[in-house]
Amino acid sequence: MKSKGPLDWGRKELEALSRAKLIKIIVDQREIFYARIYEKEKRINELTEQLVCLNQQRQEQKRKEINRHVNEPSSKKPEWDKDGNPKKKKRKKKREKRPGCGNVKKTDMEPEEIHHIPLDCCPDCGTDLSGRKGRENSGRIVEDIAPPQDKTILCKEIEESKWCPRCKKTVSSKTEKALPGSDIGLNATIEMAYLWVMSALSLPKIQALVQSFKAIAISTAGISRIMIRLSGILQPVYDEILANVQQGARIWADETGWRVKGKLWWLWIFANERSAYYWADKSRGSPVVDRFLGEVFYGILIVDGWHAYTKIVCTKQTCMAHIFRKIRAFIDAYPQYRSIMTFYLKLRRIIRDGKKLQKQRSEFDEMAFQRRLKALQCKLDELLRWKNPNHILWDVIKKVHRQKERILTFVEHDGATYHNNYSEYIIKKGVVKRKMSGGSMSKDGAIAYACIQSIAMTCQLRNMSFHGFLKASLIQYIRTGRPMLLAEYEDGGTEVIEKMAA
Repeated sequence: MKSKGPLDWGRKELEALSRAKLIKIIVDQREIFYARIYEKEKRINELTEQLVCLNQQRQEQKRKEINRHVNEPSSKKPEWDKDGNPKKKKRKKKREKRPGCGNVKKTDMEPEEIHHIPLDCCPDCGTDLSGRKGRENSGRIVEDIAPPQDKTILCKEIEESKWCPRCKKTVSSKTEKALPGSDIGLNATIEMAYLWVMSALSLPKIQALVQSFKAIAISTAGISRIMIRLSGILQPVYDEILANVQQGARIWADETGWRVKGKLWWLWIFANERSAYYWADKSRGSPVVDRFLGEVFYGILIVDGWHAYTKIVCTKQTCMAHIFRKIRAFIDAYPQYRSIMTFYLKLRRIIRDGKKLQKQRSEFDEMAFQRRLKALQCKLDELLRWKNPNHILWDVIKKVHRQKERILTFVEHDGATYHNNYSEYIIKKGVVKRKMSGGSMSKDGAIAYACIQSIAMTCQLRNMSFHGFLKASLIQYIRTGRPMLLAEYEDGGTEVIEKMAA
């Protein structure tokens, strides 16, 4: 049993003690009391330090999560339409009806077939109506496609050989139904290439589709070999696209993850207004940029803040959409810090003023334009000298300050943008393909995809038919051993198609 201490003694026991004994007891109890208070305060301080440390770790983890996911584009809206500001609703324009979309009357179209549908019995009660007279309705035009085929069209191509007295050798005719040495026809090859890059289907899905609807029995390995051979034939077109990109005054560049047999690679794109060049590489570093653009580029390079682009000597514009997304993420994560929103609105105003000045450049002489541009740069410098920012805003300011020299570059260049959305639009084809097929199973497959996708996207940017160009190019390859280039197709594409039809 616990013994009683001085605090448990009764009145009689305390009165029996001497004065000196009482003073000693009081002093001892006071020391014990202060010792306990000290221990409690020490424990409170330790817990407070742990709490501060945990809060700092949580804040740091929160910032890392924001920086990790913030570069994913949320939409294609302008950056200043995403902060919830009330805006007047614009009246939607009435969409124009387009022929062939199921929303247009086809009375002006000439039918190729006319079918009479007899009425032999009442559809409601089943009464026999075969002996009664009726009248024909006006009819409707139905637009449809051919049903799935039960078998393919097999052609035996017999080539003729003759002696040429001028060449002093035997020459042979060449069929244009298929590539030399191939037993898969040209139309099937082009359709599989279209499904592979334009529809972003995986090889197993292409195999299932052509087997179900076209009755073509082919393995995924066979499709892969056809695509790799096709990319080898079209290599001159691939090089033509790269040359066109390198000659552009404005280049947008970006990169995204890719998989080659499960290992991490990178799919790069370099694009201008008319051409898009894809390239698959193991590296995400600056050597890839040097390889395609050289150490010095005389145009303007519009990119995000990835360090691989910083080593090339050229005029650069950083993507403000990335920066705005980061700031908005911090605003959402820390709504208590109103200064972050204020900083965001002021930076957004500077960019909007820069965009306005870029459009109005022709209205000013060079001196007046440079004076206005200098005023914008001074506003940016003043904004980055924010007085007494909190630790979150200071982190935001550091991110913006690192890109300061490349924020207003677009103002001085006609046609340049302050964001990198165009390259994200170009590379989206690769992102969709990666999600649907998981990447490539070999290096050759990755290179083949980059080549054919470059041609497909370039045709799309130039409003050209991808399958039409591909057929014209391959037919010229069969005839001459050299594929038709994009420039040649643009110059005489209609004539080429007419000749093929003839």
